[in-house]
Amino acid sequence: MDMERVQAIAFSFMTEGRIPPEFIRSEKEQPAITTLHGYDPQIPTIDFSDPDEDSLTRLIAEASRDWGMFQIVNHGIPTHVINNLQKVGEDFFALPQVEKELYAKPPDSKSIEGYGTRLQKEEEGKRAWVDHLFHKIWPPSAINYQFWPKNPPSYRDANEVYAKCLRGVADKLFSRLSVGLGLGEKELRESVGGDELTYLLKINYYPPCPRPDLALGVVAHTDMSAITILVPNHVQGLQLFRDDHWFDVKYIPNALILSNGKYKSVLHRTTVKKDMTRMSWPVFLEPPPELAIGPLPKLTSEDNPPKYKKKRYCDYVYCKLNKIPQ
Repeated sequence: MDMERVQAIAFSFMTEGRIPPEFIRSEKEQPAITTLHGYDPQIPTIDFSDPDEDSLTRLIAEASRDWGMFQIVNHGIPTHVINNLQKVGEDFFALPQVEKELYAKPPDSKSIEGYGTRLQKEEEGKRAWVDHLFHKIWPPSAINYQFWPKNPPSYRDANEVYAKCLRGVADKLFSRLSVGLGLGEKELRESVGGDELTYLLKINYYPPCPRPDLALGVVAHTDMSAITILVPNHVQGLQLFRDDHWFDVKYIPNALILSNGKYKSVLHRTTVKKDMTRMSWPVFLEPPPELAIGPLPKLTSEDNPPKYKKKRYCDYVYCKLNKIPQ
């Protein structure tokens, strides 16, 4: 084990009403100080079943440009499929610690797959109040079942069914985003890898925290993936940075929350609760590691030159996780 898991720390410190100093954020990050209350803009909610494709495209494009995050309802993924995904994830984190450690990320691994605690370089040795499990769920050629829990027994089936349903949502989303840019329906998806796109699932586990006013579940960041599609549990905790303020995102049950996309990469973070466990299931749609990503030529011109240089996706990820300027 690379360090003591947050789940164990939470259990041992709960009765003391304090947290270890490495979890206490600076005053410029502490949610009790930096969260703006009384400001409750609603992030866009989009009905994915809208038969008017022009209207659907416009709404998705506007939300992607203006917010970088939106909720999708009537997305076509059955409620029981999402419930099963959540249930097997909850059951995994309820296992004895020694059993969870069977899926720990190997210390010498260059991949982020596996059960773990630390993900990226943190300033001043601080830690986030979260444990996680990463593994790929699509395509089959990318899956390493070494990191898929065998307990609960239904874990594999629940994740495979969810992956199958999610692909339809992602393809439709890519299509509408692409048309919203004035491109063909398949151009945007092809530009980030097409059939070689990898679906990387992360389960975030945020145990109850004795001092949620001082800690963060995940620090402020923008996602690295082309698109992120997230299923939260019933415990709120997602925050968005907008108009120079942090505020709580109120999401609705069984909606899919989408962030990132080519249009805007939104700055967000997660808070924790004192008496409740928060969990979330983001899936990151990632380009192939060696694929060079940059502005699409059709979207640049002499009057609108490229604002970003091309870079291999693997190099971009390395710089991002290690806080290296790009």
